[in-house]
Amino acid sequence: MEEITYNQAISELETILQTMQSDRCDIDKLSALTRRAADLIKLCRTRLTATDQELQEILASLQNG
Repeated sequence: MEEITYNQAISELETILQTMQSDRCDIDKLSALTRRAADLIKLCRTRLTATDQELQEILASLQNG
């Protein structure tokens, strides 16, 4: 997946969701939209997990420090 920011991924997910909920959602593109949304969700989850781990390490170093 290309390098995009967390905020860009969230924005694209919101756009995909709006498209899927609208009358303009082309059934032929639904699987591609779903696949892209799944990729974006994975990216966001990975970034959130990494940030959480980093924050835990920083807080632990402050307590030990």
